[in-house]
Amino acid sequence: MAGASAFDDAHHFPPEVLSLLIDTVPLICRSKRDVIDFFRGAGVGSALLRPWEERLQAERDAVRKHEMTRELLVKLNELGEAALRVRREIIKRVVEREDFSTCWPADQLRARGLVAQLRQVVNQRDAFTRMQAEREREVEARRKDAEKEKAERLARDEARRRVRDDLFGLFSESDAYRRAQKFEVVLGNLFQAFGIRIQRPFVLRNAGGAALEQVDGAVFFEGFVYLVEAKWWESPIGTAEVAQHLVRVFTRAEARAIIISASRFTEAAEQECINALTQKVVILWELEEIVLALDRGMDLAKVLQAKIDAATVERKPLKRIV
Repeated sequence: MAGASAFDDAHHFPPEVLSLLIDTVPLICRSKRDVIDFFRGAGVGSALLRPWEERLQAERDAVRKHEMTRELLVKLNELGEAALRVRREIIKRVVEREDFSTCWPADQLRARGLVAQLRQVVNQRDAFTRMQAEREREVEARRKDAEKEKAERLARDEARRRVRDDLFGLFSESDAYRRAQKFEVVLGNLFQAFGIRIQRPFVLRNAGGAALEQVDGAVFFEGFVYLVEAKWWESPIGTAEVAQHLVRVFTRAEARAIIISASRFTEAAEQECINALTQKVVILWELEEIVLALDRGMDLAKVLQAKIDAATVERKPLKRIV
C-alpha cells in the first residue's frame, strides 16, 4: 500500500487519520464481532482484544462499535513504535477496501466516502513524506559529497606536503649521484600530487638489450606528452644539454619537452629552445620557481599550463610565472 510509508517516522496515527479511522471502521464492519475480527486480522494481540470479547459476552447490547474502535485505536496509538506494523496494516486494510457489500445498506455510501477521504489523506501525507525523504536524501548526499571532498582535499594536501618536504630535503643531500636519482623520483611524485599523470624514468633498449636512450620520465598533460629532462647541476645548463633532450623530442612526432634544472639556463640554451619552438613546444623550468610555487600554495598544474601558454603564445620557454 503506497500510503503505509507515510507513518514510518511518526510512530503513531496522525490526528486526521485517527479520526477518519474511528468513523470508518465501524461502518465497514457490520457487526461488533466483525470489528474484533478486523482488528485481529490486522495483527492486534489478545491483550487488547480480550476485554472487549468478555464485554460482548457479558453485556452485548451495551457495547458500541464506535466506542470499541476508538478505544482500540487510541491504545494502539499509545503503544508508539511497538505497534507500528499493526497500525500500518489497519490503514492498508481500510484504504484498499473496494467491496462495500458487507456493510449495512444504509452505511455503504458513507463508508465509500470515508474510505476515499482517508485514501486521499494518506496519499497526500505519503507524497509529502516522499518529498521530505527525497530532500533528506539530497541533504545527506550533499553532506557525504562534502565529507568525501574534504577527505580527498586533506589527503591531497598531505601528499603535497610530503612531496614538498622530500623536495626540500634534497638540498641537504651531499652525494650528487644519489641526489640526482632522488630528484627524478621526487619530481614524478610532485606531478602526481597535483593530479598530473606521469611515466617514471625509462630506458629504451635494442634487441640485444643494450641501452639506446634514457629518459628521465614523461608528463601527460591536456592531451599532450612531454618528455622530461631533470638536471641538478651547480653550473647553468648549456646548449649541449638542452640539445640532447631536444633530439629525443624531435624523434617523436607529437612529443613536447620539459627541462627542469636546479641551476640556471645559459642564454644560448634558452635561445636554442626558442628556435625549437617553431616546431615543438619546449618548457624550461627552474627548480627555484617550483619551490616558490609550493611555498605559496599554488597549484602546480596551473603553473605548468601558464608556462605552456607563455612558450606557445609569447615564444618564451623560460618565462617565470611565480
